[in-house]
Amino acid sequence: MALFESYERREKQILAVLKEYGINSIEEAAEVTKAAGLDVYKMVENIQPICFENAKWAYTVGAAIAIKKGCRRAADAAAAIGEGLQSFCIPGSVADQRKVGLGHGNLGKMLLEEDTECFCFLAGHESFAAAEGAIGIAEKANKVRKNPLRVILNGLGKDAAQVISRINGFTYVETEMDYYTGEVKELWRKSYSEGLRAKVNCYGANDVTEGVAIMWKEGVDVSITGNSTNPTRFQHPVAGTYKKECVEKGKKYFSVASGGGTGRTLHPDNMAAGPASYGMTDTMGRMHSDAQFAGSSSVPAHVEMMGLIGAGNNPMVGMTVAVAVAIEEAAKEGKF
Repeated sequence: MALFESYERREKQILAVLKEYGINSIEEAAEVTKAAGLDVYKMVENIQPICFENAKWAYTVGAAIAIKKGCRRAADAAAAIGEGLQSFCIPGSVADQRKVGLGHGNLGKMLLEEDTECFCFLAGHESFAAAEGAIGIAEKANKVRKNPLRVILNGLGKDAAQVISRINGFTYVETEMDYYTGEVKELWRKSYSEGLRAKVNCYGANDVTEGVAIMWKEGVDVSITGNSTNPTRFQHPVAGTYKKECVEKGKKYFSVASGGGTGRTLHPDNMAAGPASYGMTDTMGRMHSDAQFAGSSSVPAHVEMMGLIGAGNNPMVGMTVAVAVAIEEAAKEGKF
């Protein structure tokens, strides 16, 4: 029985990559991770319970590669995990062309390096996947960093932001935009837990202007946009405007566009054009991003359709960080 979805379309390139590291099969990759005391399959499932089987196996393969490469730092392990994810890309797909697997690995590496101080999920708050990704990072990244990574959610709507905060135990931050001075003021904040999740600040903005001001308030270094309910009226305009202002002021800012791909939302140009076909959300992502992922920020099936694996792009960020940190911890314990 096949181990995961579209097994026959992925097996050849996965085995070719594993062979480079002296691993003879996908099952053997799982044994490598188990020998290091890791249950990668379960870790991935815990971050996005609705993810596909191929997501759990992709991270297992990536973790095995990291172990075989002797990665002892989580940041290096994250990049190696990206090699495993890339091997799961179906040849000729949007994900394959954009090297999305490697992109996820490099994004995870960036979040585990000390010069990244603040990471933002720039999402319509309807996307619970942003919360899933934030939880994965908040609970893991700071175990291996000297200086804690600040994680924030920045989305449209104050009520929605408070609901997300309350459900997930984040800290809701109420702001008010002063359009006369161009500054955003913090009115109050409330933590809905006392643990690591409380360190995630969750903001709701009334419009793009306030969204950009929130980015400056927190000094965001890296962000990932979602393509949920408000891509054209909030996420992409905020990222693009903040990017422009950062360039003008000489601030380093790495923008990741999640979403987009063949026949994506808001009027794809030509569905018959295959990977050349993209809609408005994909177009906007191309305008501001340093790296563009393929498929939904939240829906596993759509990322699978783009040729990667069945997991939302936002939860995948949490998965990469969580697995990479577990590898560093296993290395410190002398398990490999």
